[in-house]
Amino acid sequence: MKTILFDLDGTLVDHFTAIAQSISHSQREMGLAESSYDAVCAAVGGGITLTLTRLMGVENAKQAEPIFNQHFDANLFDGLTALPGAAWLLEKLNASNSYKSAVFTNKTGPHSRRVIQHLGFDQWLTATVGTGDTPYRKPEPEFTAHMLELMDSTSDETIMIGDSPFDFEAAESGCLRSYLVTTGSHSRSQLEQETAPNAIYDDLYQLADDLFDFKIKS
Repeated sequence: MKTILFDLDGTLVDHFTAIAQSISHSQREMGLAESSYDAVCAAVGGGITLTLTRLMGVENAKQAEPIFNQHFDANLFDGLTALPGAAWLLEKLNASNSYKSAVFTNKTGPHSRRVIQHLGFDQWLTATVGTGDTPYRKPEPEFTAHMLELMDSTSDETIMIGDSPFDFEAAESGCLRSYLVTTGSHSRSQLEQETAPNAIYDDLYQLADDLFDFKIKS
């Protein structure tokens, strides 16, 4: 492999706090009951439109999305943290001079790039592409094809690292190998029931050891 496509939320970063707060704000503004943090985490995946639809239905989601986006944009870094091993792995991949890494996400492109820059991940990435940067979203095959073209890579040379069925399906649509971590909204048992990736790992450290032979210094 030479190209690694990383999902963002639940794979490289924990952004659930800001997402949950902005959803609660939207629901309060609309006079709706607020979803619990756990309910929000379970609903995340596939982009904010789908998340809102899962939580409040199609019509309410249409009204809530601009309210969410305004609040989310103003509070983007609230509770934002890099997941364990994320910075370490990206830096190791970049330093090896053997791999090109990119973020491939259903979070909006502008928000994704702000998050990546805020955490300093941009120095190790070739590209960050999200919803709105193209007409597509994961797992549509055109979105995966766009990433391959952007990275000047082939399916055989590229892998997908993510945390959800959307990441697995995006890889499948482009004939990529896929590797999932359980640091997002899906447990190992859920991933085993809903997906069939090449492997599932507890975290990025375990993945890095197995896939790249990167060891954590003791």
